[in-house]
Amino acid sequence: MKILRDLFRDYRFTFSFSVLVIIVALALLSFVSPYDPTLWNVVPKDMKPSVEHWLGTDSNGQDIFWQATFAVRNSLIISLIAGLVSRFIAILVGMVAGYKGGWVDRVMMFISDSLLVIPLFLIFVMLAMLVRQFLNLVVLGLMLAVFGWAWDARVIRSVILSLRERDFTNTAILSGTGTVKLVINEYMPFAMPLIFSNLINNIAWAIGLEITLAILGLVNLNIPTLGTMLNWALFYQSILLGRWWWILTPVILSLFLFIALYWLSTSISEYLDPRTRIQRVGA
Repeated sequence: MKILRDLFRDYRFTFSFSVLVIIVALALLSFVSPYDPTLWNVVPKDMKPSVEHWLGTDSNGQDIFWQATFAVRNSLIISLIAGLVSRFIAILVGMVAGYKGGWVDRVMMFISDSLLVIPLFLIFVMLAMLVRQFLNLVVLGLMLAVFGWAWDARVIRSVILSLRERDFTNTAILSGTGTVKLVINEYMPFAMPLIFSNLINNIAWAIGLEITLAILGLVNLNIPTLGTMLNWALFYQSILLGRWWWILTPVILSLFLFIALYWLSTSISEYLDPRTRIQRVGA
């Protein structure tokens, strides 16, 4: 409870927490939707917001509010798969490379650097075109995860390289502490703020990349996501036709989601860092 009280003193955390609660609530509402998100012409087309259709309807004959609930849920699923799997890879590679050093470090960092210098967006476009018919939520999330760990692994490695040279490491080794126990008990507390911050940032990166690929039409457009909602809105020229309720729904949801994730990452990272925590909540 004390941790939550301290965190809620920061307006960024309060705003982010409130927005994410609303976003998650929207995602959960998808389970009680009266409409199938994959079916068209289930409601009258191009209706303005009303009591019956809170956010209006689109040119596919779908209720925009209920489509938005599915879109938020699916975008969160993709980003969570990408974020969690890429964190596992980044932690494993970063800690092993930083602690072992030598040829193990050189090989792992060669792979990491290779992923950093190649144009990832072009790789994603090529892969999306090749596996588009199989590109469901899990496959897309795993594809983003495989290419989303390199930078974070290098950052984690730099932290481990620094910790490895400190006196407590030599003391732990001389006292008979095993490698796994040393890494988990001694190194992880130092690396957790960075790992958690990178997790949230990676979730935001995955959402942004999914939206980009969807706007380009490189994903399965029958699966509602924030990106596919934008794709259909642009395809039917909702801006030119003045159907603002259609285009603004995914835009506003995406905007608030990005701001909330960024401020949440910043706020929690500062709290987990003892130096900035003292400045925020006192010693």
